Amino acid sequence: MIEFQPSKRLARAFTSVRYTALLVFGACAITGAAHADNLPGYHLGVMDKLHVRVAEWQTAEGTVRDWSVVSGDYTVGPSGSISIPFIGDMPAMGKTTDEIAAAIGLGLQKQFGLRDRPSASVEMSQFRPIYLSGEIQNPGEFPFVPNLTVLKAVSLGGGMRRADAGQRFARDFINAKGDAVVYMAERGRLLMRKARLLAEVTGKDDIETPAELKQLPQAANLLASEKALMQTRSQRMKTQLQSLEDLKTLLQNEVEALSKKNETQSRQLDLAKADRDKVESLAERGLELASRRISAEQRASDLEATLLDTETASLKAQQDINKANQDEITLRNDWQGSLAQDMQDTDKQLETLQLKLSTSQSLMQEAVAQSADASNLDPSGQNVNVVYTIIRDDNGQTKEFQAQENTQVLPGDLIKVSTGLAMR
Repeated sequence: MIEFQPSKRLARAFTSVRYTALLVFGACAITGAAHADNLPGYHLGVMDKLHVRVAEWQTAEGTVRDWSVVSGDYTVGPSGSISIPFIGDMPAMGKTTDEIAAAIGLGLQKQFGLRDRPSASVEMSQFRPIYLSGEIQNPGEFPFVPNLTVLKAVSLGGGMRRADAGQRFARDFINAKGDAVVYMAERGRLLMRKARLLAEVTGKDDIETPAELKQLPQAANLLASEKALMQTRSQRMKTQLQSLEDLKTLLQNEVEALSKKNETQSRQLDLAKADRDKVESLAERGLELASRRISAEQRASDLEATLLDTETASLKAQQDINKANQDEITLRNDWQGSLAQDMQDTDKQLETLQLKLSTSQSLMQEAVAQSADASNLDPSGQNVNVVYTIIRDDNGQTKEFQAQENTQVLPGDLIKVSTGLAMR
């Protein structure tokens, strides 16, 4: 019996395409991961935590191999290195996640002499912490988050330390103001995210900036970030759909080729049957040898078997086309479901933030009501002077400089907060 090899190769390709499509869509649906907020050009340091995923596309087999032994979580140690299985200690301090990913793939390829270089994805799972000291309600170590400013960091530590009654109203106002700034920044980010989700749901190519964000100075940055994310998600979706479309085209071509082959074999079978009948007629009259009769019957049987294999391969290709159509429908439905879930989660977070913001504004109003000028004056008639100082490790050198409330904080920074009273 003749085995039709092209059908098996296409079946393996179909399986690989489906597996890759599911991986890409699954990765796209993840929310809250640290890599979504990575600092551009960020260089790693001691205590940074990384999440590594490694996979290898095997060209010869047309499959994807998951390097689960290498994939996992790693922490940059005191020596500035991470320890990777099969590779050993790899310098990480001062490098970017892209550089680490490239080094892992190259290291594995050299170690095992692989034809195809494994693809590594390195994401920040946790930045090294920041530290607050001085006039802070709860000084100490705190986890770092992207877009952290000095004022936001102070809010993480519970705000300014509460001292005597003479400074209470001013500090209440400062704490409430710090919380309000954090909530407003988060609200702006969520509103822009919702605008991006609305654009994706309605199939628009551009994001319409919400009216309440148009006057904000950071609106342009928020819009650029969401546009970049939308373009990436759209491109991934188009790539997956195009892969399924290409697969259907290949399978359709196979069906057409098998149909033509089936026609040719049908004609050959008709000729073989006619020859077999003629030989049988002559053999019955003793005009033909029995061996030729057997040969004619065998040839007709072989052609019938080959024709059956061709028809079976054609049916299998048709089934694969139907499966690809179903996968395309499932992919689109999952995409819409993911957008709906993201929209629901965003609305819920906006409602929570609005409640927190209202509380902070009420606290600010209460502080103002109890002090003539709670933002910069205590009841004794003195100004509250707050000084922020950042101590930062820069390529092994310690730098110390004064900062403002909106100064950006980097992982590993130490923020010192000091206050004093000065007469007007």
